[in-house]
Amino acid sequence: MKKPEKKETEKKGKKFHTLRHQISMIFTAVLLFSIVTITVINGFFLEKYYISQKVEMLLQAEATLSKLDIEAILENGDVSVADEIGRDSARNNFSWVITDEANSFEYGWGESKDMLRVRLFGYIYDLEQDKPKGKILRKADNCTIQQIHDRFAGMDYVECWGQFDNGYYYLIRTPLESIRESAGISNKFYFFVGIVIVLFSGMIIMIFTNKITKPISELTKLSRRMSDLEFDARYESSVGNEIDLLGESFNRMSEQLESTISELKSANIKLQKDIEDKVKIDKMRKEFLDNVSHELKTPIALIQGYAEGLKENISDDPESREFYCDVIMDESAKMNKLVKNLLVLNQLESGKDETVMERFDIVSLIRGVLQTMDIMIQQKEANVIFEEQSPVYVWADEFKVEEVVTNYVSNALNHLEGERQIELKLQMEGEKVRVSVFNTGNPIPEEDLPNLWSKFYKVDKARTREYGGSGIGLSIVRAIMEGMNQKFGVQNYENGVEFWFTLDRK
Repeated sequence: MKKPEKKETEKKGKKFHTLRHQISMIFTAVLLFSIVTITVINGFFLEKYYISQKVEMLLQAEATLSKLDIEAILENGDVSVADEIGRDSARNNFSWVITDEANSFEYGWGESKDMLRVRLFGYIYDLEQDKPKGKILRKADNCTIQQIHDRFAGMDYVECWGQFDNGYYYLIRTPLESIRESAGISNKFYFFVGIVIVLFSGMIIMIFTNKITKPISELTKLSRRMSDLEFDARYESSVGNEIDLLGESFNRMSEQLESTISELKSANIKLQKDIEDKVKIDKMRKEFLDNVSHELKTPIALIQGYAEGLKENISDDPESREFYCDVIMDESAKMNKLVKNLLVLNQLESGKDETVMERFDIVSLIRGVLQTMDIMIQQKEANVIFEEQSPVYVWADEFKVEEVVTNYVSNALNHLEGERQIELKLQMEGEKVRVSVFNTGNPIPEEDLPNLWSKFYKVDKARTREYGGSGIGLSIVRAIMEGMNQKFGVQNYENGVEFWFTLDRK
């Protein structure tokens, strides 16, 4: 574990440079290297190159001078140099002299013709005292080109001397100082111009690299935002090259990632819901089994006990046997009712029971329920009040609403006290109608109100057992009303309890 941390630390400590900075530095370094290289090359090779060029010029001058008719010039007595030759000599900074073996005359160009004549005479007769020591650049049968230092002038020269085919001797030379001066000036010029070029090029490079790297920087920021799951970020630049294609790919990737993550989140939520549902179902199954076993235990025990009594003829009295049979039949009826209610509730809670919406008269439905339960109403000595006469049409599942009304009225009959009065009302609330069933009696304890709609919940277990209740009726009401997206509830009064629900009128 320590090694990766070290690598991570080293990675964090690593210097970071922008692409713009790197490109600018590379181009600037290349320019500086080029300038330095040119300066060094000039310093080492420019003088040699100039000398080589001067050697070629000296050879050309030698060829030009060799064509002169010296004898004709001497006969005419005109020793002036032709204009063309003079211009060439002046342009190339040449000094030259032509003489015979006896050194009897002088024909040349330049201010130091006499000195050149003496130097040429020394070369001809190989006078050591007059022969300066120099570097031979090129040597032929009738021509010698050398680089020498003139101790009298204190300068270096390139000289070309020899003998023409007509027998006349010649000496041509040019100073090296101008070459060196030109090389030095050239190097300085290149250096300063190079610095200016570097500065201007640096500015231009910065401008162009900014244009090039701007979309790349945008892509970098885009990728960073995508890593932070900000999928609304988009590449918007347009530079007309492959970077635009890369940006479009980033945009598509962002959309795909957003879609994929959305699907994963949805799948995760569904998975969590499925897990919660499974846990809930397992809990409900356990509670269901516990409650069913508890509800069936008593009637089964009674049925078993009285059946064994009949079998063993515990009582020969016909009335007792009839009582035994009545108990068995009554408990069997309770179990049958419980099983039926459980099946209905299971259908409703599982969503397998289809809700059929239709328009019907709720007033006619309530009167039909009261008529069906008339015998039970008379047995309970209940005073049922329902004054509504005009039709009130609603949209709902008629058979399920009938089940709700039946459960409410049955519950009211089983909890009648005092004046033993039941009142059914219809109240218009905008586009809805509120159906309520009120019965006189003891109010329900406030702590029990939230649990009334739970399966098998009983406020008074002894009384519920007395009338054969199972605690499922109100659970069926809740499942039906939630299936139709309607409201329902219960409200206590001083003299009784009111159960209610709502239905759509339109």
